[in-house]
Amino acid sequence: MRNLPEPDQFAWRKSSRSQASGECIEVAGGVGGVRDSKNVGGPVLMVGTTGLRALVAELKGGGPGQ
Repeated sequence: MRNLPEPDQFAWRKSSRSQASGECIEVAGGVGGVRDSKNVGGPVLMVGTTGLRALVAELKGGGPGQ
C-alpha cells in the first residue's frame, strides 16, 4: 500500500459540466480520489486510478447495465 498525502494536498478537479446547484463530485485523478464537492472536508473515496477510469467509463455509458 502506498503512503498518500492528505486529501487537502491532492489536485482536485470538478467537472466543467457541474451545475450551479453544486450537485457534483470532484476527482483527484493521479491518486483516484473522489469526494463530494459540497463537503470538501468530508470523507474521500479512494478507488485507485484503474477503478476511477472504469467508474467514469461506466457513468459516461449511462450507468450499470446500459
